[in-house]
Amino acid sequence: MKKAFLAMVLLVAGCGGGETAAAQTEPVTVTNCGAEVTFEKAPQRIVMLKSAAVPYLHDLGVMDRVTARAGQYPKDYYDAATLAELDKVPLLTDKTDTRGHLQISKEVVISQQPDLVLGEVDNLSRDTLSAVDIPLLEEPALCDTTGAKPTFDDIYAQMTMYGKVFSRGEQATAAIDALKQRVSTITAKIGKTAAVLYPTVGGGVTYAYGNQSMADPQLKAAGLTNVFADTEERVFEVTTEELLGRNPDILILLYSDGDPKAVEQAVTGLPGAENLTAVKNGDVMPQLFNFTEPPSPLAVTGLERIVQRFGQ
Repeated sequence: MKKAFLAMVLLVAGCGGGETAAAQTEPVTVTNCGAEVTFEKAPQRIVMLKSAAVPYLHDLGVMDRVTARAGQYPKDYYDAATLAELDKVPLLTDKTDTRGHLQISKEVVISQQPDLVLGEVDNLSRDTLSAVDIPLLEEPALCDTTGAKPTFDDIYAQMTMYGKVFSRGEQATAAIDALKQRVSTITAKIGKTAAVLYPTVGGGVTYAYGNQSMADPQLKAAGLTNVFADTEERVFEVTTEELLGRNPDILILLYSDGDPKAVEQAVTGLPGAENLTAVKNGDVMPQLFNFTEPPSPLAVTGLERIVQRFGQ
């Protein structure tokens, strides 16, 4: 009798695990950057090479599966709970080049024996990792194959994809509903022009973001007009003369890490920059990169920050 009761308890417990049980027995295939990626079971050993995936994994409750990370993870991105999760994950390296691109060897990543790598870097492509049977997922906006202009719907689609990979469909739906509610509460119509730039601190190229970047719908949602909305590129080099010609009312300066004052100085110190309307009026806002790019839950927070700063 006791054995029968125990068997029934185990059966009920197994049914209660619905999504997790399905993930262990049914392969899942998703399309990412034009490639089909199949998982025989939900990943358990994740190596993160970019920070953009963190809010997704946190919302889905799978940050404990991240066994190693590399790159920059500025604390200003995260709440206390997410920071506590990140602190438990060993950091392989945070070394980047002047463009913010991660510098790490493939041997270091492969030695972690991951069953999923999140984020593609220069020397660790999907093909390189697939040759040793390690799947890779990248944020779609950072792929070379998309060609589509990003929207906030991309955030919801990516959350759905991660929910499928990790068998966390219910959590994904709840997270999407919460994000949609936050976006719907933004009612600001600032009614000014703006440019989103990525300056090189210490001198060098200044980059601007066109209509293929998340910067464009983010500005629109804030009631701002992107002065580079006519540029069919995600990011491109821009001269001071071009900036002066378009003369945005507001400048939002993206950066990966470091001192935001130095980031601001990298633009305001350019020859002739003092003639920009945004500089004259002090309407220059440094913003950590993932608060705008790529589409992720952090872009919703970035939108809220822009409206808070300029929507008064």
